[in-house]
Amino acid sequence: MREIILDTETTGLSPAHGDRMVEIACVELINHLPTGRVYHKYLNPEREVSKEAYAVHGLDYRFLKDHPLFSEISQEFLEFISNSPLVIHNADFDMKFLNAELGKRLENPVVDTLPMARKKFPGSPASLDALCRRFQIDNKDRTLHGALIDCHLLSAVYLELKGGRQAGFALSSETQPQQNVEDILSLYKDKVFRKPRNFSV
Repeated sequence: MREIILDTETTGLSPAHGDRMVEIACVELINHLPTGRVYHKYLNPEREVSKEAYAVHGLDYRFLKDHPLFSEISQEFLEFISNSPLVIHNADFDMKFLNAELGKRLENPVVDTLPMARKKFPGSPASLDALCRRFQIDNKDRTLHGALIDCHLLSAVYLELKGGRQAGFALSSETQPQQNVEDILSLYKDKVFRKPRNFSV
């Protein structure tokens, strides 16, 4: 079964108020395990980034203005996700931005890991950081949010929410993932753990 872990970073909290996406990332899963295939783009939002958002992800317009508009990469993004289910933490947030950018409603099934975690661990914190701590997933170098590293961390969290490594054992020879979760995180660590930028807002 193919699924896509998806995450975005934005200029603010609401596309209704003109906020836009500044980063989008996807990680392909087969039978709940990463295959090594990813899709990742920084985006030109054609507007400044709010101070609050900059404090979260460390991306400002001076950096983003040299990257493509979402409209320029939308088709390749849609081809990557195809009709696969999207696995997102706090899906309402990301989906409202995606639908606004696309100008239409995505019809892909959506799996929201936030209510999944709250149901599994009622009364406990359910942020991505909290779930990484619960499942002993190393995120100590995650100084800022980033769509790609958050996708990789969520892929490890999702596997645990689905029942742990045994959930991915029934793999056909055609869909055997290339690497396990720890290997994937190690492979991308130097590329996706961002340090704060010295950019002005």
